[in-house]
Amino acid sequence: MAAKTANVLARVEPDVKEQAEAIMAQLGIPASVVINMLYKQIIMRKAIPFPLMVVERPKARDEMSDEEFAREISIGLEQAERGEGVPAREFFKQIRRELV
Repeated sequence: MAAKTANVLARVEPDVKEQAEAIMAQLGIPASVVINMLYKQIIMRKAIPFPLMVVERPKARDEMSDEEFAREISIGLEQAERGEGVPAREFFKQIRRELV
């Protein structure tokens, strides 16, 4: 006997849907299976299965005044002089790990 199912109706941005479905197609997993997995994880954890947080994006150079930019550069130089820097290769490895 087949399990009963229920419908979920959700509105998503077209480009988000397209990109996500392209990845799911590569994995051979239909959207309904992904949604079911998400719901099961929510039930098992009694929470959303990934962190939800607001992360402030650093200002871009063109969003800073000259004084703010000079202050940021000064802070960076002081950190480098104290040996607090991280090699670029290690920094990008860390960023990649955090994005997964």
